[in-house]
Order: sequence, then C-alpha cells, then structure tokens
Amino acid sequence: MTVRFPRFPRSNAHRNIRFAVLALSAAAIAAAQPAAYSNKLAPYVTSPQRVVDRMLELANVKAGETVYDLGCGDGRVLITAAQRFNAKAVGIEISDKIAGQTTDRIARLGLQDQVKVIKGDLREADFSPADVVVIYLLTGSNQEIRPRLEKLLKPGARVVSYSYAVPGWKASRIDKTDGHAGHLIYLYDMPPVQSK
Repeated sequence: MTVRFPRFPRSNAHRNIRFAVLALSAAAIAAAQPAAYSNKLAPYVTSPQRVVDRMLELANVKAGETVYDLGCGDGRVLITAAQRFNAKAVGIEISDKIAGQTTDRIARLGLQDQVKVIKGDLREADFSPADVVVIYLLTGSNQEIRPRLEKLLKPGARVVSYSYAVPGWKASRIDKTDGHAGHLIYLYDMPPVQSK
C-alpha cells in the first residue's frame, strides 16, 4: 500500500516554514558534533597549488622570513614557503590526524629544520614571530581572529587571505586567482588600514 500525502499549495509561508525546519535541523546537527570539531573556524579545504604560489608571491616572502599558516592542513603553504622562498614556516592545525600526517610529510621531504606544525587552536596560538600570515578561513572566522592579528603582528608583517576578506580592514592589494572565477586573494599590511 502506498501512502500519499496531500500536496499543499506552495506559498511564501510554507517556504519559510521549510527553511526554518532546515535551519533548525542544521543547527541541531552542528550542536551534535563531537567537541573536537566544535571549535573549527572553517571546513578543511585545500588551496590549489597555483593559489598557494600566488599568495606567497603577493606577500613578497623573502628568504629567512617566517611564514605562519593558520589552519595549515596538508602543509602545502609551509612546504612551498620553505622550498621556493627559503623561508621558515610554522603551521597551526587543530586536527591531530592532519597535523600528524603533515608533520610526517615534512620529515619525508627533509624540511623538519625549516618547517614545523603545531597542533593547536589558532585562537590561542602565539604567531607574533610571523612576517607573513596566511589564512583561508570564513569571513566570520577572519573577523573573530582579527583582534589577535592586530595585537600580535609587528608593523610590516603581511596577512594574506584566500577567498574571504578580513572585515574592518582595507586590503592593500586584491588579486583575482586564475581559473577560479570569483575567488580573490586579499593582502593586508600591518598595521592594517581600517575600512570605512
């Protein structure tokens, strides 16, 4: 026996109710996540290598400078900074598993004297030694860490953000990535110019 549900006319009220149910469901799923993932600032998405290269070029990374990648994932920013720009690199990664895999990859490449991964929450990490900070976080997450960037980074340091602007800051340069329609790279010089 097939059960048929009556079809209701589609109205804005019904759409709003369906949207509210979906939003509440999404909120319930997010609340039910294990505590280990409740403090993540962005989903794990790797940056294409051409974007990594362009971010570090825009930041004008020089040999001997220190690059921090906040949410370093597989370490491609760190590895590129070390291999291509002869920079020191430090990554902050919240996931034990990803931090371990990235540390192993760095060791296999023989870069452990130049590159380090710290397992931790970037909201609590000390990245004051950074000459360049790379972020690929959501806009709200950028806004959340903005006060720490302003407090910890020295004058002349640069912040490079992929895809998402830092609210309240005016970028010194905005670059469109090739092949990624709509994706931008934002470069900020410290201390940042406040946007109006």
